Amino acid sequence: QVQLVESGGGLVQAGGSLRLSCAASGRTFGRYIMGWFRQAPGKEREFVAAISRSGGSTRYADSVKGRFTISRDSAKNTVDLQMNTLKPQDTAVYYCAADSKPIITPQAMTAEYDFWGQGTQVTVSS
Repeated sequence: QVQLVESGGGLVQAGGSLRLSCAASGRTFGRYIMGWFRQAPGKEREFVAAISRSGGSTRYADSVKGRFTISRDSAKNTVDLQMNTLKPQDTAVYYCAADSKPIITPQAMTAEYDFWGQGTQVTVSS
């Protein structure tokens, strides 16, 4: 089992940047595919980005492709989400998630992920 704690959220103007970080407990961080999801008020939780165990494969939602970058640091047990050129529609609670299944390709479905953080609020003002 792994515990996930997100940080780095806040208020930013449109066009600005934020960097979210997710710290994972335990010595098994390398076993998990890691993902970022978000949920805006009144909407379902949606996929943002995911990264393979090695960090060599990434996957992004079309809405963030070219603006967001996911990365992981196995020495620090962290997975980060660099968010650039932020838009008001990026406003949401952002969640870090871990997938323990023995698969290779990072998945985009919420149901694939076994463990979740508590979320961090990102607000982008226009």
